[in-house]
Amino acid sequence: MNTLRLTNIEFYAYHGCLEHEKVVGNRFRVDFECEYPMLKAAQSDNLDDALNYADIFEIIKAQMDIPSNLLENVAYRILQSVKLHFSQITSATVTIYKYRPPVDGQVETSSITLTL
Repeated sequence: MNTLRLTNIEFYAYHGCLEHEKVVGNRFRVDFECEYPMLKAAQSDNLDDALNYADIFEIIKAQMDIPSNLLENVAYRILQSVKLHFSQITSATVTIYKYRPPVDGQVETSSITLTL
């Protein structure tokens, strides 16, 4: 297996349990990684034999546009949607970072990582 990664994808979204998070929103960063057999694409140099990371980006963007209370839910939806569209993926991991989480202190990001 081989790995495809999209890293440091930035979004402005409305995820969180607190009311102001749902209204004001926040910055988020997403890292996505998946494994799939890419030898055919490597040999053919043909996009039809590879995963199109532009399509993966659009799936991630669509899921980030849907507000959720929990980042775990967003991550789960991203992974389910990507795996539904690309059956050749054998495993995938997504990490979502929330900038300046609402805590009583200075924290740059909070994050969750989910693997399916």
